[in-house]
Amino acid sequence: MTAPAAGPEVVATWKGLPEALRGATVALGNFDGVHRGHAAVLRAAHAARPDLPLAALTFEPHPREHFRPDDPPFRLTLPEVKVALLGAIGARIVYVIPFTAAFAAMPAEAFVEEVLHRGIGARHLACGVDFAFGHRRGGDVAFLAREAERRGIGLTAVPHLSDAGGPISSTRIRRALQDGYPERATEMLGRPWEVRGRVEHGDKLGRALGWPTANMWFGRQLEPARGVYAVRVALPDGTLRDGVANVGRRPTLGGDPRTRLETHIFDFDGDLYGREIGVRLEHFLRPDAKFADLEELKAAIAADAEAARRLLGTGSPGG
Repeated sequence: MTAPAAGPEVVATWKGLPEALRGATVALGNFDGVHRGHAAVLRAAHAARPDLPLAALTFEPHPREHFRPDDPPFRLTLPEVKVALLGAIGARIVYVIPFTAAFAAMPAEAFVEEVLHRGIGARHLACGVDFAFGHRRGGDVAFLAREAERRGIGLTAVPHLSDAGGPISSTRIRRALQDGYPERATEMLGRPWEVRGRVEHGDKLGRALGWPTANMWFGRQLEPARGVYAVRVALPDGTLRDGVANVGRRPTLGGDPRTRLETHIFDFDGDLYGREIGVRLEHFLRPDAKFADLEELKAAIAADAEAARRLLGTGSPGG
């Protein structure tokens, strides 16, 4: 159950597909976050028909973004990251179905017939027990089982994967991050949550204070609890470096209209402007705070960096 090194084949339609992209065992879902419960659905799809290529079928934009475009960003994973994570679990094909107004209006039976059966030619399906689909979510797992059986398609309904807090879900992971508990999110995801983005030019204040930072905006990604975090940073070359990051609006400097992520990477002096990095939240250190002056801010950053080094097991500067 391993994906090719180049990653999965991404297919943005169900129409007119060549036979090489049809006839898979298919995991169905939104897969935001690609958490441990999602991985269980992919494993179930593979286990049911290990003789077939493993595929995942998901939607872009997320239906919630389509129906509630004015909601604050909530995504745990951006589309390209989601595809890569699904590939890492073992998906050889990822069908990324455009969630348009026309698609949202498609009746549940038409989704089974036109998309799953005639379109991608699914041989087996797997989904969570609460999977719903079609116009006004008119199809549930019982409906899918009946319609799939009529077409000779197998179905595995996968029970929720649970921990001490209940069923693992994207909603619980979002709440853990917004409440300042990245460790809980890590347990449910099976890996640290990562903010991916391009490093932007800032006002260079961090450099002037002796703590240069890589600055990023959250864009369509969820905004976690504001404050200071111990982090690990995935650099463009694939290496990981430890660091300390602040999620906030810089209240000491008068405040910003948008939340930014400012990351100081320990013992690093490379140029990252315009490059994409991933910042993995490991531990929450303290809430965002307003300091009396820049000297007090500088001292707080130094204390934060020391705390982050200690939690991450990073050596002392120059050591």
